[in-house]
Amino acid sequence: MTGNDTIRVEVAYALPHKQAIVALDVSPGTTALDAARQSGISDKFDGIDLENAKLGIFGGLVSASQVLQEGDRVEIYRPLIADPKEVRKARAARARERRAGEKPA
Repeated sequence: MTGNDTIRVEVAYALPHKQAIVALDVSPGTTALDAARQSGISDKFDGIDLENAKLGIFGGLVSASQVLQEGDRVEIYRPLIADPKEVRKARAARARERRAGEKPA
């Protein structure tokens, strides 16, 4: 039930093997962090640190104090395990080593 006194938003979190999207009605002026807290999503997943998590709306990074609009989906981002730039560098180095080790026929 969405009335003039609430807006409908979603809060999303995903692991490789488990995802959840929680729809909820919140008061106008609710922030991204407030919605994440109100969603109860941290009860569904171990280890979510809402206070320090990076948050986004539809793939764009936002501050925890971002005020939500009707229809926004707050995404809670997991910390990166590895720096993507370093992963690409390592993969390129391995490919160079393989090419250097191949002998022409």
